Amino acid sequence: MTRLARLRRSLEELFPERSLYIRSGGAMHAFVLTPSKQMAGAGVLAAAMLLMCVSTTALMINAVATSRAEQDAALIQAKYERWIADRQARLNSAVAQLNAADGSVNGLALDVEKRHAALALLLTDLKGAPGASEALTPVIDRALAAQPKGDPLRRVEMVRLSQDRLLDAAESFAKGRAERLRLAFRLTGLSPAGYVRGDSALGGPLIEAGDPRALAAILDVEEDFAGRVQRVANGLSEARALTEAAERLPIARPTDGATETSGFGVRFDPFTRRPAFHSGLDFSGASMTPIKATGPGVVSFTGQKAGYGKAIEIDHGRGLKTRYAHLQSIGVRVGERVAVGQRIGGMGSTGRSTGTHLHYEVWVNGRPQNPDRFVKAGRYVLEDS
Repeated sequence: MTRLARLRRSLEELFPERSLYIRSGGAMHAFVLTPSKQMAGAGVLAAAMLLMCVSTTALMINAVATSRAEQDAALIQAKYERWIADRQARLNSAVAQLNAADGSVNGLALDVEKRHAALALLLTDLKGAPGASEALTPVIDRALAAQPKGDPLRRVEMVRLSQDRLLDAAESFAKGRAERLRLAFRLTGLSPAGYVRGDSALGGPLIEAGDPRALAAILDVEEDFAGRVQRVANGLSEARALTEAAERLPIARPTDGATETSGFGVRFDPFTRRPAFHSGLDFSGASMTPIKATGPGVVSFTGQKAGYGKAIEIDHGRGLKTRYAHLQSIGVRVGERVAVGQRIGGMGSTGRSTGTHLHYEVWVNGRPQNPDRFVKAGRYVLEDS
């Protein structure tokens, strides 16, 4: 009873009697809030707050559970979508392969024909080029020997591969030929740019189409293949221009079967026995051994020349001149045009000479050059022919 009394006093202290005054319409109304009424209101309010907390907690738990379920469902749905997409892709690939099997041979065959047409243009220009036949024939023979039997698609693919190999061989040949001729010019000490004509380039669409895309459109082939064809054509054009320039140089031997006995430069003079400059190359041989023009040109001098005896001079153009001295006979006249290898006289021992031999000189822009460099360049070019 004492505890209940203490609890009652505590509640009365917490909820003392309160008066509530409300003024309405000029009248004052008083309401008395007893401790019991206050406790009843507080109980109702507490119950309402407890109910709200329970409801909120339940809603949050339900939301979390729903979110997890939705995530699990989304993962399962994505998994099945990937599985379905994979099966669809495999089906599309199989259908594409079936469709390609019907037209692949015809399409590849048409592509091979277009490539062959482009290669035909290129090989037409390669025909007759020195060393081209030796370089390309083994590749063609291997391609013919490697043709498979049976599957037509495989056979067409092998033809395409053979075309690529043939193009590789042609590109290697053209590049190697041009490099070899440039080296020959370097041996002579001459610059190719000064002797290559501007009109010696290869004609036709292979050269005129500067852009590989334009050439691909002209030849109706893929751009990569057209670019390779154009590179070969450009290399062949350069090699042909260098070949034509080299053919105009005096790089052939002036006589066959003769021995080189005295070189270019300082030597002991056979008459004075003192050091003296020797401006040419000597070849010894029998009397009347044929002397030949070392390059195409025009005869600019024939007759006796002091110290040289009977001599011939040939103008090859571009500042190049050759001189053949100590001859026994002269078989050409001034103004006559001669070809490389043409007989122009016979070996002798006229003039300042100790025996039958040919004194051969090469002049460039009025200065004597070492003829041995031109003879070596000629051998180098002939080895590539």
